[in-house]
Amino acid sequence: MKVDLALQGGGAHGAFTWGVLDRLLEEPWLQLEGISGTSAGAMNATVLAHGHARGGAAEARAALERFWRKVSEAARFSPFRRSPLDVLLGRWTLDNSPLFLAMDLAARLISPYDLNPGGANPLRAILDETIDFAQLVESPIRLFITATNVRTGRGRVFRNGDLTPDVLLASACLPTLFQAVEIDGDAYWDGGYAGNPTLTPLILDCAAEDTILVQINPVERPGTPRSAREILNRVNEVSFNAVLLKELRMMGLLRRMAQPTDKEGARWASMRMHRIAGDIMLKLGYSSKLNAEWPFLTLLRDEGRSAAATFLSKHGDDLGQRSSLDLDLLVEGRESDCLGSRLTEFGEK
Repeated sequence: MKVDLALQGGGAHGAFTWGVLDRLLEEPWLQLEGISGTSAGAMNATVLAHGHARGGAAEARAALERFWRKVSEAARFSPFRRSPLDVLLGRWTLDNSPLFLAMDLAARLISPYDLNPGGANPLRAILDETIDFAQLVESPIRLFITATNVRTGRGRVFRNGDLTPDVLLASACLPTLFQAVEIDGDAYWDGGYAGNPTLTPLILDCAAEDTILVQINPVERPGTPRSAREILNRVNEVSFNAVLLKELRMMGLLRRMAQPTDKEGARWASMRMHRIAGDIMLKLGYSSKLNAEWPFLTLLRDEGRSAAATFLSKHGDDLGQRSSLDLDLLVEGRESDCLGSRLTEFGEK
């Protein structure tokens, strides 16, 4: 059974996606054809494809664990640590870390070009050590990595032969934290502004008719944000979800309206959509996206594995047959019912 994957970004929260992928790779009947990824989703997608090219599903799983372990090891001496009180209470937030609070304030007032004039990013060394980018050209899994062109505001989709450490860093480049990454003479920011992730290449360039969205960014979050940090986080969540919601809504409309003679429209209309998400994301704030402690990453991994197992149990038989994500709800303007904290199934409106 051929399927495509659409992987959202979210910093350390991408370890949830690691868990989802780890569980899906245990199923020999699932064949991954294409993966669209942004930010942390781009990292997960590329590491998986590289490992798969070298040794199949088993090596892909091992490669993902090596990558996330290196991320945790690189952060071992990071100044952004949980406060003793948060450690004592078992909270994963950095909201009470003095250095995180100082960095968070500085990021609102000072450009990353002044804070980090050398443009250092610890992920670069990890990517260099983990991935042989030349080998990605031979991978049977097609990759579609999105970054946002700063000059035009448009997303650019990079494919297997285009990928470099710079491309992945660009896809994860939050402009308040990192300098824009230059590629082919243009500067790029986080791909989430243009597609988190973009579905278009999966629809038009792949043969699979089932796409599984691994959702990290909540569409609906209860309450009204009050602090500056909460407001900025929610603004980013809303903007990062906007393009994805637009693509899914268009897919739902085309299911109702596409004509058989409209080949592209019919292709969009025929795609079966599925979703894996975890309620834990509603409990985690922005600061935990920068928490790379190994126990936190493995907690998210285990949550991801559990969510994927639940999906396979409830909707494994839907793959190849029908959508388990009701896009009619999006057409009706009921985004939170379709992509809220609970997986909405047909008949549960």
